[in-house]
Amino acid sequence: MTAAAISHGLPAGYAALDPDRVLRTLDGLGLRGDGRLLQLNSYENRVFQVFLESGDVVVPKFYRPGRWTDAQILEEHAFARELADDDVPVVAPCTLVLAADAVDLDLVGEPPTLARWQAGANPHRVAVSPRHAGRAPELEHASALQWLGRFLGRLHTVGARRPFLHRRSMDPATFGHAARQRLLDGDFVPDTERALWTRGCDAALALVDHAFSQLSGVPRLRLHGDFHPGNIMWRDEGPHVVDLDDACTGPAVQDLWMLLSGDAETMRRQLAQILSGYRVFRPFDDRELALIEPLRTLRMIHHSAWIAERWTDPAFPAAFPWFGSAAYWSQQATQLREQVQAMGEPPLLG
Repeated sequence: MTAAAISHGLPAGYAALDPDRVLRTLDGLGLRGDGRLLQLNSYENRVFQVFLESGDVVVPKFYRPGRWTDAQILEEHAFARELADDDVPVVAPCTLVLAADAVDLDLVGEPPTLARWQAGANPHRVAVSPRHAGRAPELEHASALQWLGRFLGRLHTVGARRPFLHRRSMDPATFGHAARQRLLDGDFVPDTERALWTRGCDAALALVDHAFSQLSGVPRLRLHGDFHPGNIMWRDEGPHVVDLDDACTGPAVQDLWMLLSGDAETMRRQLAQILSGYRVFRPFDDRELALIEPLRTLRMIHHSAWIAERWTDPAFPAAFPWFGSAAYWSQQATQLREQVQAMGEPPLLG
């Protein structure tokens, strides 16, 4: 990877966020820890499980500095609270209160759900939610797929009530063309693979553009945005989600397709089960099924750009050591060619 690529991207931003700073921040919110703190798995943000002197357990999430604005985060929080008020099982952020001795924190939101403290050019932002554990969903069971369909039908019913004003949109420009340009401008693609990858990317994006243009009349609504099995927590009472960090505006199918896996026939059966549950609460336009492979293509391109933008965070070279290698970008070019072929096939029928 070139020197230009290594210097590209957001600052790591977390150098000042040590355990003492985490506990002092919570102290400033009247949430006094008993000293026990566990960092949870999260590449994008820094998320902790903190045990309090009161006996409660909370989960503070420190947002990656520079990624979102206050307005974007507060829209995420408002959506979560709206869902929770409608009994959709989403864990909403807590209302925060400054302790009397808080010296470097301020609160934003109505009600205040976001705290800020300054460290360097970008402020640190933190939200706090109660701990809510669960297990992975068992997607091999038709009943689980139907339940997830009902969950998404309820979530989208709330999501369709009003638009996001500040969150990003799931569309070819944002997740495709802009991501492609960031990768090329930052010299992340090695010279040996640049031409091949660029041709494959451009051919794939042309088909993505066409697919979205054919469905310009399909409604866009507020979505979870990243509804893959790893983001779903399951308890005896069914699925719930604890984070809406990637909430965005887009077509309903964006929240359905990442639950599908296997060959085409297997995915058709899975989709039929999901839609049988979804349609209990909300109609689904089958025309959106033509966007599944285009959305998969956008996710592939955006994922590479996401790694690139965070390369200055030491966690990313450690987690993705193969990123930037010729083998990685050759594989990406091959997968983009496969997506061109997949987008030429008839869509799945639910």
